[in-house]
Amino acid sequence: MICQQILDLARRSSCRIATAESCTAGMISAALTDLPGSSDVFDRGFVTYSNAAKQEMLGVQASTLAAHGAVSEQVAAEMALGALGHSAAKIAVAVTGIAGPGGSEFKPEGRVCFGLAVTGRPVLLETVEFGPLGRDRVRAATRDHALALILSALADPPVI
Repeated sequence: MICQQILDLARRSSCRIATAESCTAGMISAALTDLPGSSDVFDRGFVTYSNAAKQEMLGVQASTLAAHGAVSEQVAAEMALGALGHSAAKIAVAVTGIAGPGGSEFKPEGRVCFGLAVTGRPVLLETVEFGPLGRDRVRAATRDHALALILSALADPPVI
């Protein structure tokens, strides 16, 4: 349902979408492209699981990774901006987090950082603590939250 709403709103505003995914490894892209006709608004998805991929594909700075770690709002911002810059999209969502199992005292399991870049707007950054729900549930919650961010951005015109 939410994916259909996203696609409909994106079509109405001639807005293309890109994703930059780490902990979800393409789940957001898959959800959007599961629907027929999504190719007219979904431009591309970047699965950047490793730090090297984040740097090579999205232009995330090594200094940002060193200073803040991969699971940080700073990296999520650079991922989202990199997805915009390396695509024809006007909206890009980025996710980086610790799906589990594991984590640390400073970066616990279930922490996910989101970045939403929309052409002409400041990057929206958010960290959500989903908690130790288990890997599958953290990843699904991350996908759903990212989709909700995209929908919210499309419902708040002008996107262009």
